Amino acid sequence: MGYATLWKRLSPRQLNVAIQTFSLICIFFEGYDQGVMGGVNASPDYVTTVGIGKPDGTVTDTTHQGGIVSVYYLGAIFGCFAGGWLADKIGRINGLLIGALFALVGGALQSAAQNSNFMICARVVTGIGTGALTGITPVLVSETSSANHRGGFLGYVFIANYLGISVAYWISFGLAFVNNGYSAVRWRFLLAFQCFPALILVSFIKMLPDSPRYLASVGRKEEAHDLLGRIRKHKATPDEINREYLEIVTSAKEGQRSSPIQFAKILIGKGSRTHTNLGRRAWLCIWLQIMASWTGITIAIQAVTAYSPVLLHQAGYSTIKQNGLAGGLNTIGIVGTIISAHIVDRLGRRPCLMGGAAVLFAVNLIAGAVYEGSLHNPAKAAQYAPGAVTMLFLFNIGYAATWGTVAFLVPTEIFPSELRAQGNGFGITGWAFGVGMTTLVNPIMFGSLKSRTYFLFAGLNLIWIPIVYLFYPETRNRSLESIEALFSTSSPFHWKMEQAYKLHGDVLTEHGINRIEALDAGENKRISPEKPEAETIA
Repeated sequence: MGYATLWKRLSPRQLNVAIQTFSLICIFFEGYDQGVMGGVNASPDYVTTVGIGKPDGTVTDTTHQGGIVSVYYLGAIFGCFAGGWLADKIGRINGLLIGALFALVGGALQSAAQNSNFMICARVVTGIGTGALTGITPVLVSETSSANHRGGFLGYVFIANYLGISVAYWISFGLAFVNNGYSAVRWRFLLAFQCFPALILVSFIKMLPDSPRYLASVGRKEEAHDLLGRIRKHKATPDEINREYLEIVTSAKEGQRSSPIQFAKILIGKGSRTHTNLGRRAWLCIWLQIMASWTGITIAIQAVTAYSPVLLHQAGYSTIKQNGLAGGLNTIGIVGTIISAHIVDRLGRRPCLMGGAAVLFAVNLIAGAVYEGSLHNPAKAAQYAPGAVTMLFLFNIGYAATWGTVAFLVPTEIFPSELRAQGNGFGITGWAFGVGMTTLVNPIMFGSLKSRTYFLFAGLNLIWIPIVYLFYPETRNRSLESIEALFSTSSPFHWKMEQAYKLHGDVLTEHGINRIEALDAGENKRISPEKPEAETIA
Protein backbone atom coordinates (compact mmCIF):
# COMPACT_ATOMS: atom_id res chain seq x y z
CA MET A 1 0.00 0.00 0.00
CA GLY A 2 1.53 3.29 -1.15
CA TYR A 3 1.88 6.64 0.61
CA ALA A 4 -1.12 8.13 -1.20
CA THR A 5 -3.39 5.23 -0.22
CA LEU A 6 -2.61 5.03 3.50
CA TRP A 7 -6.10 6.42 4.16
CA LYS A 8 -7.55 3.02 3.18
CA ARG A 9 -6.24 1.61 6.46
CA LEU A 10 -8.43 3.99 8.44
CA SER A 11 -11.90 3.28 9.74
CA PRO A 12 -14.74 5.53 8.45
CA ARG A 13 -14.64 7.58 11.64
CA GLN A 14 -10.84 7.90 11.52
CA LEU A 15 -10.96 8.90 7.86
CA ASN A 16 -13.44 11.67 8.55
CA VAL A 17 -11.31 12.87 11.47
CA ALA A 18 -8.23 12.91 9.21
CA ILE A 19 -10.02 15.04 6.60
CA GLN A 20 -11.22 17.41 9.33
CA THR A 21 -7.77 17.63 10.91
CA PHE A 22 -5.94 18.60 7.73
CA SER A 23 -8.74 21.00 6.86
CA LEU A 24 -8.23 22.60 10.29
CA ILE A 25 -4.52 23.02 9.56
CA CYS A 26 -5.28 24.72 6.23
CA ILE A 27 -7.66 27.20 7.84
CA PHE A 28 -5.31 27.67 10.82
CA PHE A 29 -2.67 28.90 8.37
CA GLU A 30 -5.15 31.39 6.89
CA GLY A 31 -6.15 32.66 10.33
CA TYR A 32 -2.57 32.95 11.55
CA ASP A 33 -1.42 34.80 8.45
CA GLN A 34 -4.41 37.12 8.67
CA GLY A 35 -3.62 38.01 12.28
CA VAL A 36 0.17 38.04 12.24
CA MET A 37 0.73 41.51 10.77
CA GLY A 38 -0.66 43.28 13.82
CA GLY A 39 2.28 42.05 15.88
CA VAL A 40 4.74 42.55 13.02
CA ASN A 41 3.71 46.19 12.54
CA ALA A 42 4.23 46.79 16.26
CA SER A 43 7.91 45.78 16.06
CA PRO A 44 10.32 48.75 15.83
CA ASP A 45 12.92 46.64 14.03
CA TYR A 46 10.41 45.77 11.32
CA VAL A 47 9.30 49.39 11.00
CA THR A 48 12.86 50.50 10.26
CA THR A 49 13.70 47.46 8.09
CA VAL A 50 10.90 48.16 5.62
CA GLY A 51 11.28 51.94 5.94
CA ILE A 52 7.84 52.97 7.21
CA GLY A 53 8.80 54.79 10.41
CA LYS A 54 11.23 55.76 13.14
CA PRO A 55 13.62 53.56 15.20
CA ASP A 56 11.28 53.79 18.20
CA GLY A 57 8.57 52.01 16.19
CA THR A 58 6.49 55.08 15.35
CA VAL A 59 4.95 54.60 11.90
CA THR A 60 5.20 57.73 9.78
CA ASP A 61 4.05 56.29 6.45
CA THR A 62 0.70 54.62 7.15
CA THR A 63 -0.13 54.38 3.46
CA HIS A 64 3.02 52.36 2.83
CA GLN A 65 2.27 50.23 5.89
CA GLY A 66 -1.29 49.57 4.71
CA GLY A 67 -0.05 48.74 1.22
CA ILE A 68 2.31 46.05 2.51
CA VAL A 69 -0.55 44.49 4.48
CA SER A 70 -3.16 44.77 1.73
CA VAL A 71 -1.05 43.48 -1.18
CA TYR A 72 -1.40 40.07 0.45
CA TYR A 73 -5.08 40.11 -0.48
CA LEU A 74 -4.27 40.71 -4.14
CA GLY A 75 -2.20 37.54 -4.04
CA ALA A 76 -5.11 35.78 -2.34
CA ILE A 77 -7.48 36.76 -5.17
CA PHE A 78 -5.14 35.26 -7.76
CA GLY A 79 -4.49 32.22 -5.55
CA CYS A 80 -8.15 31.40 -5.03
CA PHE A 81 -8.90 31.48 -8.76
CA ALA A 82 -5.75 29.69 -9.87
CA GLY A 83 -6.03 27.19 -7.02
CA GLY A 84 -9.72 26.65 -7.71
CA TRP A 85 -9.09 25.99 -11.38
CA LEU A 86 -6.31 23.53 -10.52
CA ALA A 87 -8.49 21.83 -7.90
CA ASP A 88 -11.23 21.28 -10.48
CA LYS A 89 -8.70 20.04 -13.02
CA ILE A 90 -6.22 17.93 -11.01
CA GLY A 91 -8.09 17.35 -7.73
CA ARG A 92 -8.74 18.98 -4.38
CA ILE A 93 -5.75 17.36 -2.68
CA ASN A 94 -3.29 18.31 -5.42
CA GLY A 95 -4.63 21.86 -5.32
CA LEU A 96 -4.07 22.01 -1.56
CA LEU A 97 -0.53 20.67 -2.00
CA ILE A 98 0.35 23.42 -4.46
CA GLY A 99 -1.24 26.04 -2.21
CA ALA A 100 0.76 24.75 0.76
CA LEU A 101 3.99 24.98 -1.24
CA PHE A 102 3.32 28.66 -2.02
CA ALA A 103 2.41 29.25 1.62
CA LEU A 104 5.63 27.61 2.82
CA VAL A 105 7.85 29.58 0.44
CA GLY A 106 6.00 32.83 1.13
CA GLY A 107 6.27 32.43 4.90
CA ALA A 108 10.00 31.75 4.67
CA LEU A 109 10.52 34.77 2.41
CA GLN A 110 8.56 37.06 4.76
CA SER A 111 10.65 36.03 7.74
CA ALA A 112 13.84 36.78 5.76
CA ALA A 113 12.68 40.16 4.37
CA GLN A 114 15.41 42.78 4.01
CA ASN A 115 13.45 45.76 2.71
CA SER A 116 10.01 46.90 1.62
CA ASN A 117 10.11 45.47 -1.91
CA PHE A 118 11.29 42.11 -0.57
CA MET A 119 8.41 42.10 1.91
CA ILE A 120 5.83 43.04 -0.71
CA CYS A 121 6.89 40.19 -3.01
CA ALA A 122 6.86 37.73 -0.10
CA ARG A 123 3.39 38.89 0.94
CA VAL A 124 2.08 38.29 -2.59
CA VAL A 125 3.52 34.76 -2.68
CA THR A 126 2.00 33.99 0.72
CA GLY A 127 -1.32 35.46 -0.41
CA ILE A 128 -1.38 33.14 -3.41
CA GLY A 129 -0.91 30.14 -1.13
CA THR A 130 -3.49 31.36 1.37
CA GLY A 131 -6.04 32.05 -1.38
CA ALA A 132 -5.64 28.51 -2.71
CA LEU A 133 -5.90 26.92 0.75
CA THR A 134 -8.88 29.04 1.79
CA GLY A 135 -10.66 28.47 -1.51
CA ILE A 136 -10.20 24.71 -1.75
CA THR A 137 -10.53 23.60 1.89
CA PRO A 138 -14.23 24.50 2.34
CA VAL A 139 -14.96 22.71 -0.94
CA LEU A 140 -13.26 19.52 0.28
CA VAL A 141 -15.19 19.67 3.56
CA SER A 142 -18.47 20.39 1.80
CA GLU A 143 -18.05 17.56 -0.72
CA THR A 144 -17.14 14.95 1.89
CA SER A 145 -19.84 15.93 4.42
CA SER A 146 -23.41 14.68 4.46
CA ALA A 147 -26.18 17.16 3.66
CA ASN A 148 -27.45 17.44 7.24
CA HIS A 149 -23.99 17.96 8.78
CA ARG A 150 -22.27 20.03 6.10
CA GLY A 151 -22.59 23.38 7.88
CA GLY A 152 -21.61 21.98 11.26
CA PHE A 153 -18.47 20.29 9.93
CA LEU A 154 -17.35 23.48 8.19
CA GLY A 155 -18.12 25.42 11.36
CA TYR A 156 -15.78 23.23 13.38
CA VAL A 157 -13.10 23.60 10.72
CA PHE A 158 -13.36 27.39 10.95
CA ILE A 159 -12.58 27.24 14.64
CA ALA A 160 -9.02 27.02 13.34
CA ASN A 161 -9.37 30.46 11.75
CA TYR A 162 -9.87 32.14 15.11
CA LEU A 163 -7.37 29.80 16.70
CA GLY A 164 -4.78 30.95 14.15
CA ILE A 165 -5.54 34.62 14.80
CA SER A 166 -5.35 34.00 18.54
CA VAL A 167 -2.05 32.11 18.37
CA ALA A 168 -0.55 34.90 16.25
CA TYR A 169 -1.59 37.45 18.84
CA TRP A 170 -0.36 35.56 21.90
CA ILE A 171 3.02 34.76 20.31
CA SER A 172 3.32 38.46 19.48
CA PHE A 173 2.35 39.34 23.05
CA GLY A 174 5.09 37.09 24.47
CA LEU A 175 7.79 38.23 22.04
CA ALA A 176 7.11 41.87 22.91
CA PHE A 177 8.98 41.26 26.19
CA VAL A 178 12.18 40.14 24.41
CA ASN A 179 14.72 42.98 24.56
CA ASN A 180 11.84 45.32 25.43
CA GLY A 181 10.32 44.65 22.02
CA TYR A 182 13.26 45.94 19.98
CA SER A 183 14.61 42.54 18.92
CA ALA A 184 14.38 41.40 15.28
CA VAL A 185 13.13 38.03 16.52
CA ARG A 186 9.90 39.77 17.54
CA TRP A 187 8.72 39.92 13.94
CA ARG A 188 10.92 37.40 12.13
CA PHE A 189 9.88 34.49 14.37
CA LEU A 190 6.24 35.57 14.08
CA LEU A 191 6.45 35.29 10.31
CA ALA A 192 8.55 32.14 10.33
CA PHE A 193 6.10 30.31 12.60
CA GLN A 194 3.53 30.09 9.81
CA CYS A 195 5.90 27.76 7.96
CA PHE A 196 5.16 24.97 10.49
CA PRO A 197 1.52 24.32 9.47
CA ALA A 198 2.49 24.78 5.81
CA LEU A 199 5.28 22.21 6.19
CA ILE A 200 2.86 19.72 7.79
CA LEU A 201 0.51 20.14 4.82
CA VAL A 202 3.28 19.73 2.25
CA SER A 203 4.52 16.59 4.00
CA PHE A 204 1.25 14.78 4.67
CA ILE A 205 -1.67 16.19 2.65
CA LYS A 206 -1.19 13.57 -0.09
CA MET A 207 -2.11 10.90 2.45
CA LEU A 208 -5.75 11.99 2.11
CA PRO A 209 -8.16 10.82 -0.60
CA ASP A 210 -9.81 13.26 -2.98
CA SER A 211 -13.52 13.98 -2.69
CA PRO A 212 -15.98 11.47 -4.23
CA ARG A 213 -17.60 14.26 -6.22
CA TYR A 214 -14.33 15.24 -7.87
CA LEU A 215 -13.60 11.58 -8.65
CA ALA A 216 -17.01 11.16 -10.28
CA SER A 217 -16.61 14.40 -12.24
CA VAL A 218 -13.45 13.06 -13.92
CA GLY A 219 -14.92 9.62 -14.64
CA ARG A 220 -13.36 7.70 -11.73
CA LYS A 221 -16.74 6.37 -10.61
CA GLU A 222 -15.59 3.10 -9.05
CA GLU A 223 -13.23 5.04 -6.77
CA ALA A 224 -15.97 7.55 -6.02
CA HIS A 225 -18.38 4.81 -4.94
CA ASP A 226 -15.76 3.09 -2.78
CA LEU A 227 -14.71 6.34 -1.08
CA LEU A 228 -18.29 7.48 -0.49
CA GLY A 229 -19.01 4.17 1.22
CA ARG A 230 -15.94 4.56 3.43
CA ILE A 231 -16.77 8.08 4.65
CA ARG A 232 -20.51 7.44 5.11
CA LYS A 233 -20.56 3.82 6.36
CA HIS A 234 -20.67 4.67 10.08
CA LYS A 235 -23.61 7.12 9.77
CA ALA A 236 -25.69 6.15 6.71
CA THR A 237 -27.51 3.06 5.49
CA PRO A 238 -26.38 1.31 2.29
CA ASP A 239 -29.50 2.57 0.50
CA GLU A 240 -28.76 6.17 1.51
CA ILE A 241 -25.16 5.83 0.34
CA ASN A 242 -26.24 4.33 -2.98
CA ARG A 243 -28.80 7.05 -3.60
CA GLU A 244 -26.24 9.77 -2.91
CA TYR A 245 -23.77 8.03 -5.21
CA LEU A 246 -26.34 7.84 -8.00
CA GLU A 247 -27.15 11.53 -7.61
CA ILE A 248 -23.44 12.30 -7.89
CA VAL A 249 -22.76 10.24 -11.01
CA THR A 250 -26.02 11.32 -12.66
CA SER A 251 -25.12 14.99 -12.20
CA ALA A 252 -21.52 14.35 -13.24
CA LYS A 253 -22.70 13.15 -16.68
CA GLU A 254 -23.87 16.69 -17.49
CA GLY A 255 -20.65 18.35 -16.34
CA GLN A 256 -18.02 20.10 -18.39
CA ARG A 257 -14.41 20.81 -17.46
CA SER A 258 -13.52 24.25 -16.21
CA SER A 259 -11.05 26.53 -17.95
CA PRO A 260 -9.19 29.71 -16.91
CA ILE A 261 -11.20 31.90 -19.29
CA GLN A 262 -14.40 30.66 -17.69
CA PHE A 263 -13.99 33.07 -14.78
CA ALA A 264 -14.75 36.03 -17.01
CA LYS A 265 -17.51 34.16 -18.82
CA ILE A 266 -19.25 33.26 -15.57
CA LEU A 267 -19.25 36.87 -14.37
CA ILE A 268 -21.16 37.95 -17.48
CA GLY A 269 -23.49 34.95 -17.38
CA LYS A 270 -21.96 32.85 -20.16
CA GLY A 271 -20.08 30.21 -18.21
CA SER A 272 -21.93 27.02 -19.10
CA ARG A 273 -24.54 25.55 -21.40
CA THR A 274 -25.55 22.81 -18.98
CA HIS A 275 -25.69 24.79 -15.71
CA THR A 276 -27.96 27.80 -15.45
CA ASN A 277 -27.39 31.21 -13.89
CA LEU A 278 -23.73 30.73 -12.99
CA GLY A 279 -23.18 34.47 -13.20
CA ARG A 280 -25.83 35.12 -10.57
CA ARG A 281 -24.26 32.50 -8.32
CA ALA A 282 -20.84 34.14 -8.70
CA TRP A 283 -22.15 37.58 -7.75
CA LEU A 284 -24.06 36.12 -4.80
CA CYS A 285 -20.75 34.70 -3.52
CA ILE A 286 -18.81 37.90 -4.08
CA TRP A 287 -21.35 40.15 -2.41
CA LEU A 288 -21.93 37.77 0.48
CA GLN A 289 -18.27 38.03 1.46
CA ILE A 290 -18.17 41.79 0.88
CA MET A 291 -21.21 42.19 3.13
CA ALA A 292 -19.52 40.00 5.75
CA SER A 293 -16.44 42.24 5.67
CA TRP A 294 -18.63 45.33 6.04
CA THR A 295 -20.58 44.09 9.04
CA GLY A 296 -17.87 45.81 11.08
CA ILE A 297 -15.69 42.82 11.91
CA THR A 298 -12.43 44.48 10.85
CA ILE A 299 -13.32 47.63 12.77
CA ALA A 300 -14.12 45.53 15.85
CA ILE A 301 -10.69 43.90 15.75
CA GLN A 302 -8.85 47.13 15.06
CA ALA A 303 -10.82 49.05 17.67
CA VAL A 304 -8.75 47.52 20.45
CA THR A 305 -5.54 48.97 19.04
CA ALA A 306 -6.87 52.03 17.21
CA TYR A 307 -9.57 53.58 19.40
CA SER A 308 -10.30 51.69 22.60
CA PRO A 309 -6.86 52.41 24.18
CA VAL A 310 -7.90 56.04 24.67
CA LEU A 311 -10.97 55.05 26.63
CA LEU A 312 -9.25 52.19 28.47
CA HIS A 313 -6.31 54.42 29.41
CA GLN A 314 -8.69 57.05 30.77
CA ALA A 315 -10.39 54.27 32.77
CA GLY A 316 -7.07 53.31 34.36
CA TYR A 317 -6.43 50.08 32.45
CA SER A 318 -2.72 49.24 32.28
CA THR A 319 -1.03 48.47 28.95
CA ILE A 320 -0.72 44.79 29.91
CA LYS A 321 -4.43 44.63 30.75
CA GLN A 322 -5.29 46.29 27.44
CA ASN A 323 -3.15 43.75 25.59
CA GLY A 324 -4.80 40.95 27.53
CA LEU A 325 -8.24 42.21 26.51
CA ALA A 326 -7.10 42.36 22.89
CA GLY A 327 -5.94 38.74 23.12
CA GLY A 328 -9.24 37.72 24.67
CA LEU A 329 -11.11 39.48 21.90
CA ASN A 330 -9.18 37.51 19.30
CA THR A 331 -9.76 34.25 21.18
CA ILE A 332 -13.49 34.65 21.88
CA GLY A 333 -14.27 34.02 18.20
CA ILE A 334 -13.61 30.33 18.89
CA VAL A 335 -16.71 30.29 21.11
CA GLY A 336 -18.79 31.90 18.38
CA THR A 337 -17.62 29.36 15.81
CA ILE A 338 -18.60 26.48 18.09
CA ILE A 339 -22.06 28.05 18.39
CA SER A 340 -22.22 28.30 14.59
CA ALA A 341 -21.37 24.61 14.21
CA HIS A 342 -24.41 23.75 16.34
CA ILE A 343 -26.98 26.11 14.79
CA VAL A 344 -26.21 26.46 11.09
CA ASP A 345 -27.69 23.07 10.15
CA ARG A 346 -30.59 23.45 12.57
CA LEU A 347 -31.70 27.00 11.80
CA GLY A 348 -30.46 27.30 8.23
CA ARG A 349 -28.14 29.64 6.36
CA ARG A 350 -30.66 32.45 5.81
CA PRO A 351 -31.82 32.77 9.44
CA CYS A 352 -28.19 32.78 10.61
CA LEU A 353 -27.27 35.58 8.22
CA MET A 354 -30.33 37.73 8.91
CA GLY A 355 -30.30 37.09 12.66
CA GLY A 356 -26.57 37.75 12.77
CA ALA A 357 -26.98 41.07 10.94
CA ALA A 358 -29.69 42.09 13.42
CA VAL A 359 -27.43 41.25 16.38
CA LEU A 360 -24.46 43.08 14.86
CA PHE A 361 -26.68 46.11 14.15
CA ALA A 362 -27.63 46.31 17.82
CA VAL A 363 -24.08 45.78 19.08
CA ASN A 364 -22.64 48.41 16.71
CA LEU A 365 -25.33 50.86 17.78
CA ILE A 366 -24.67 50.35 21.49
CA ALA A 367 -20.88 50.43 21.01
CA GLY A 368 -21.12 53.73 19.14
CA ALA A 369 -23.32 55.20 21.87
CA VAL A 370 -20.90 54.07 24.60
CA TYR A 371 -17.88 55.58 22.84
CA GLU A 372 -19.77 58.82 22.17
CA GLY A 373 -20.68 59.01 25.84
CA SER A 374 -17.04 58.55 26.83
CA LEU A 375 -15.97 61.35 24.49
CA HIS A 376 -18.43 63.79 26.02
CA ASN A 377 -17.85 62.62 29.61
CA PRO A 378 -14.17 61.62 29.97
CA ALA A 379 -14.46 61.78 33.74
CA LYS A 380 -16.83 58.78 33.61
CA ALA A 381 -14.48 56.67 31.50
CA ALA A 382 -14.26 54.01 34.22
CA GLN A 383 -18.01 53.51 33.93
CA TYR A 384 -18.07 53.40 30.13
CA ALA A 385 -15.08 51.10 29.64
CA PRO A 386 -16.73 47.81 30.73
CA GLY A 387 -19.64 48.47 28.37
CA ALA A 388 -17.31 49.18 25.45
CA VAL A 389 -15.29 46.03 26.08
CA THR A 390 -18.46 43.94 26.42
CA MET A 391 -19.77 45.17 23.07
CA LEU A 392 -16.52 44.23 21.34
CA PHE A 393 -16.69 40.71 22.79
CA LEU A 394 -20.37 40.34 21.87
CA PHE A 395 -19.64 41.52 18.36
CA ASN A 396 -16.95 38.91 17.80
CA ILE A 397 -19.14 36.13 19.18
CA GLY A 398 -22.11 37.23 17.07
CA TYR A 399 -20.05 37.49 13.90
CA ALA A 400 -18.27 34.16 14.36
CA ALA A 401 -21.56 32.40 15.11
CA THR A 402 -23.21 33.62 11.91
CA TRP A 403 -21.49 35.49 9.09
CA GLY A 404 -18.01 34.25 9.93
CA THR A 405 -18.91 30.68 8.91
CA VAL A 406 -21.94 30.96 6.61
CA ALA A 407 -20.22 33.40 4.24
CA PHE A 408 -17.61 30.70 3.54
CA LEU A 409 -20.17 27.87 3.45
CA VAL A 410 -22.71 29.06 0.88
CA PRO A 411 -20.20 29.48 -2.01
CA THR A 412 -19.17 25.81 -1.62
CA GLU A 413 -22.78 24.67 -2.00
CA ILE A 414 -24.23 26.54 -4.97
CA PHE A 415 -21.83 25.53 -7.77
CA PRO A 416 -21.78 22.18 -9.64
CA SER A 417 -19.02 19.71 -8.75
CA GLU A 418 -16.83 20.28 -11.81
CA LEU A 419 -16.84 24.04 -11.12
CA ARG A 420 -17.13 24.08 -7.35
CA ALA A 421 -13.55 24.92 -6.38
CA GLN A 422 -13.30 27.44 -9.20
CA GLY A 423 -16.69 28.90 -8.28
CA ASN A 424 -15.73 29.18 -4.63
CA GLY A 425 -12.96 31.46 -5.85
CA PHE A 426 -15.58 34.16 -6.33
CA GLY A 427 -16.39 33.99 -2.63
CA ILE A 428 -12.73 34.22 -1.65
CA THR A 429 -12.37 37.15 -4.06
CA GLY A 430 -15.18 38.93 -2.24
CA TRP A 431 -13.46 38.16 1.07
CA ALA A 432 -10.09 39.44 -0.14
CA PHE A 433 -11.60 42.57 -1.66
CA GLY A 434 -13.83 43.31 1.32
CA VAL A 435 -11.20 42.74 4.01
CA GLY A 436 -8.49 44.46 1.97
CA MET A 437 -10.67 47.51 1.39
CA THR A 438 -11.80 47.83 5.00
CA THR A 439 -8.20 47.41 6.18
CA LEU A 440 -7.26 50.42 4.05
CA VAL A 441 -10.22 52.68 4.88
CA ASN A 442 -10.70 51.86 8.58
CA PRO A 443 -7.94 54.24 9.77
CA ILE A 444 -9.41 56.98 7.58
CA MET A 445 -12.91 56.42 8.96
CA PHE A 446 -11.65 56.31 12.53
CA GLY A 447 -9.74 59.53 11.92
CA SER A 448 -12.72 61.43 10.51
CA LEU A 449 -15.81 59.77 11.98
CA LYS A 450 -14.27 58.48 15.22
CA SER A 451 -16.84 56.55 17.24
CA ARG A 452 -19.58 57.41 14.73
CA THR A 453 -17.97 54.76 12.52
CA TYR A 454 -19.96 52.23 14.55
CA PHE A 455 -23.22 53.93 13.52
CA LEU A 456 -22.18 53.57 9.87
CA PHE A 457 -21.68 49.82 10.27
CA ALA A 458 -24.92 49.54 12.22
CA GLY A 459 -26.76 51.02 9.23
CA LEU A 460 -25.02 48.67 6.81
CA ASN A 461 -26.09 45.64 8.84
CA LEU A 462 -29.70 46.79 8.54
CA ILE A 463 -29.29 46.91 4.76
CA TRP A 464 -27.87 43.37 4.65
CA ILE A 465 -31.04 41.87 6.16
CA PRO A 466 -33.43 42.56 3.24
CA ILE A 467 -30.68 41.72 0.70
CA VAL A 468 -30.25 38.26 2.24
CA TYR A 469 -34.02 37.80 2.52
CA LEU A 470 -34.64 38.67 -1.12
CA PHE A 471 -31.77 37.06 -2.99
CA TYR A 472 -30.08 34.24 -1.04
CA PRO A 473 -31.57 30.71 -1.18
CA GLU A 474 -31.68 28.20 1.64
CA THR A 475 -29.31 25.24 1.19
CA ARG A 476 -29.70 23.54 4.59
CA ASN A 477 -30.18 19.74 4.53
CA ARG A 478 -30.10 19.63 0.73
CA SER A 479 -27.68 17.53 -1.25
CA LEU A 480 -25.12 19.42 -3.32
CA GLU A 481 -26.62 17.93 -6.47
CA SER A 482 -30.22 18.94 -5.67
CA ILE A 483 -29.19 22.54 -4.91
CA GLU A 484 -28.73 22.91 -8.67
CA ALA A 485 -32.54 23.06 -8.96
CA LEU A 486 -32.65 26.32 -6.99
CA PHE A 487 -31.00 28.06 -9.93
CA SER A 488 -33.17 26.53 -12.64
CA THR A 489 -35.33 29.68 -12.57
CA SER A 490 -34.35 33.00 -14.09
CA SER A 491 -35.85 34.86 -11.13
CA PRO A 492 -33.32 36.11 -8.54
CA PHE A 493 -35.83 36.01 -5.65
CA HIS A 494 -35.59 33.26 -3.05
CA TRP A 495 -39.29 32.32 -3.12
CA LYS A 496 -39.10 31.67 -6.86
CA MET A 497 -36.02 29.53 -6.27
CA GLU A 498 -37.94 27.55 -3.65
CA GLN A 499 -40.73 26.94 -6.14
CA ALA A 500 -38.18 25.71 -8.67
CA TYR A 501 -36.68 23.39 -6.06
CA LYS A 502 -40.06 21.83 -5.33
CA LEU A 503 -40.48 21.11 -9.03
CA HIS A 504 -36.96 19.94 -9.89
CA GLY A 505 -35.21 19.12 -6.61
CA ASP A 506 -35.35 15.33 -6.99
CA VAL A 507 -32.21 14.70 -9.04
CA LEU A 508 -32.98 11.09 -9.97
CA THR A 509 -36.58 11.74 -10.94
CA GLU A 510 -35.46 14.66 -13.10
CA HIS A 511 -33.25 12.25 -15.01
CA GLY A 512 -35.92 9.59 -15.41
CA ILE A 513 -34.76 7.30 -12.57
CA ASN A 514 -37.39 6.53 -9.93
CA ARG A 515 -36.55 5.63 -6.35
CA ILE A 516 -36.99 1.85 -6.72
CA GLU A 517 -34.83 1.74 -9.84
CA ALA A 518 -32.22 3.87 -8.10
CA LEU A 519 -32.04 1.55 -5.12
CA ASP A 520 -31.93 -1.52 -7.35
CA ALA A 521 -29.15 0.06 -9.36
CA GLY A 522 -27.30 0.89 -6.21
CA GLU A 523 -27.67 -2.66 -4.98
CA ASN A 524 -26.28 -4.00 -8.25
CA LYS A 525 -23.43 -1.52 -8.03
CA ARG A 526 -22.58 -2.60 -4.51
CA ILE A 527 -22.68 -6.34 -5.30
CA SER A 528 -21.09 -6.21 -8.75
CA PRO A 529 -18.76 -3.22 -8.96
CA GLU A 530 -17.01 -4.71 -11.97
CA LYS A 531 -20.07 -4.09 -14.16
CA PRO A 532 -19.93 -1.15 -16.55
CA GLU A 533 -21.59 1.98 -15.21
CA ALA A 534 -24.24 1.96 -17.95
CA GLU A 535 -25.50 -1.41 -16.73
CA THR A 536 -25.96 -0.24 -13.17
CA ILE A 537 -27.92 2.95 -13.65
CA ALA A 538 -29.69 2.28 -16.93
